[in-house]
Amino acid sequence: MEAIELSKELIDAFPKNHPLKRYRGDVYFEINNLRNLFSSMKREGWTADFIHQKIEEYIAHLPTRDEYIAKRATGAFKKGDVRIDKIEEEKEKMERLRAAVHEFENYQDLMRKKNRYDFDDMINWVICVFEENKNILANYQEKFQYILVDEYQDTSNTQNKLVQLLINYWEKPNVFVAGDDDQSVYRFQGANIENMLQFANAYAKDLNTVVLTNNYRSTQPILDVSKTVIDKNEERLVKKIDGLSKDLLSANPLRQFTHHPLVHEYQTIKEEMAGITILINNLLQQDIPASKIAVIYKENKYGEELAKYLRLKNIPVYSKRSINILEIPFIKKIIQLLRYLNAEHDIPYGGDEMLFEIMHYDFYKIPPIEIAKLTVEVNSKKFNGEHVSIRKLLSDKANAPAQNLFDTGIHQGLKNLSIIIENLIAAVPNLTLQQLFAEVIRNAGILPYIMQSDDKIAVLELLTALFDFIKEETARNPLLHLKGLVGIIELMQKEALPLPMVQVCGSEKGVNLLTAHGSKGLEFEYVFFAGINATSWEKKRKPSGGYKFPDTIFSSQPKFSEEEELRRLFYVALTRAEKHLYISYAKFKNDGKEIEPSMFIAEILQQHRLPVEKIDTAATHLAEFELLQYAEQAPEIEKVKKILLHLC
Repeated sequence: MEAIELSKELIDAFPKNHPLKRYRGDVYFEINNLRNLFSSMKREGWTADFIHQKIEEYIAHLPTRDEYIAKRATGAFKKGDVRIDKIEEEKEKMERLRAAVHEFENYQDLMRKKNRYDFDDMINWVICVFEENKNILANYQEKFQYILVDEYQDTSNTQNKLVQLLINYWEKPNVFVAGDDDQSVYRFQGANIENMLQFANAYAKDLNTVVLTNNYRSTQPILDVSKTVIDKNEERLVKKIDGLSKDLLSANPLRQFTHHPLVHEYQTIKEEMAGITILINNLLQQDIPASKIAVIYKENKYGEELAKYLRLKNIPVYSKRSINILEIPFIKKIIQLLRYLNAEHDIPYGGDEMLFEIMHYDFYKIPPIEIAKLTVEVNSKKFNGEHVSIRKLLSDKANAPAQNLFDTGIHQGLKNLSIIIENLIAAVPNLTLQQLFAEVIRNAGILPYIMQSDDKIAVLELLTALFDFIKEETARNPLLHLKGLVGIIELMQKEALPLPMVQVCGSEKGVNLLTAHGSKGLEFEYVFFAGINATSWEKKRKPSGGYKFPDTIFSSQPKFSEEEELRRLFYVALTRAEKHLYISYAKFKNDGKEIEPSMFIAEILQQHRLPVEKIDTAATHLAEFELLQYAEQAPEIEKVKKILLHLC
């Protein structure tokens, strides 16, 4: 949050002619772009001067690049002419980057004035101390005489520099680095093998290279298919260093099976999910443990939908994913309640629109017709010139004495809600923020609602995460009040800053549901690699925004970086399988629009004679799965009690 505030302060200070300054729309549009840029600069150790230099080199060579030479006559350009128009577009992108980079030191100054630092600063500080104080560096060099670096392909430039400082005392240091450039899926785009290549070149004379070609995980057919995919990449160490070979051989005698990967084609995405569920159910009936089965996909939303199909068949699932709890409807309702209390405490009777929405919450079970009657009466009184609000009329009616023996007054749900909100508004100035939040949970109808919910475990975990966030904010600022908290949350929502929570579903004995990124480092006997369509992989739209870096910033010029990055991720997913690999895709979306399989499937089929089996999921099965939304889940009472104790 403080980073957002600092970024806003930085943007407010932009002069009138600043290339990134906006006067209309979202004036703080550049916040996330700037934060991502500054983080990259810190992680990669790029100074502003370094980037400026690389921009100049990049612009100077644009007229000599093939992509800026007209291949045929077009408009004012003849074949062979330099496309000045495209060069100007590229220059404009570089000027935006230059302007943003120029603000790096200004941002750091703002942080220093507030005595703040971020995660990316920590390694840089250590590097700075080592470079400026040789005695401290020598002390650590003597202390750590043997160094191991794991997952070396994912190290940043600053992490690598830290290692170099620790080992550069010796001409022949005792350092062991382990990594697989083909599994570099977290490294900064375009620089996936630079650190490994530079390390190999720096110690070429004494380097002892060990390539592990014996694979103890997968069968040979799975390794062969995976090799076909990754061999298409140009940015690989085996293509940069002479004598290297990564032809993997299955070496575990227990895994010398000849099961070839299976390619399944389904008509629709729904049929694919239903078909995978049926196949998994068949495996479980053969006494295959669910924990030995995994479904891997590109995006979490595929797994969320698939989990519903699996649960319908009472198949246990296990998944972990990071969610933004501010986007969850239940949490939105609680935040709206807090927002309403703040609004009414600030300006009485000023939150009618919010109260109208709150009255419809399922916490209170108020019939919509009763809300409509109340609203019509308020509007009628306003039309006649009376100054009245929903809250005022609701309070008057809730406290009005009965006119006669048969007068029951307004609906009991409305009466209860009136009492709730009046008590909570009165509590705002009299309780600490944590006490107020606990009061809202206990007395605003939320706790009974949770206990009656079919998803009480998940809902309580969400509530706990929100309460933990409030505790952290009040610990950081003990004087924080409701208005301040509402302001923080609104700023987070506006700037798309998530309040993350790792959501764990099911038990570890269930079928594993994983994204391709999340599957790294794991292995399973049966792997269903699902949703392998171009729309999810190579043709997936990437979010716009950000700054384009000149490719001169890298010592080696990456080729087809986006495609190669995806291919490495695809390779990681394939190699999670030990014995059985099922690759599947759909021909059509659920709305009937045709979609094509990923190009990676085509690459596999070009070299391997794997039959594409067209799976026809029976209509009866599909109809059964359509009833999924009516399925009920059993409560887990003991877990509920533990979470309630934490909340109290």
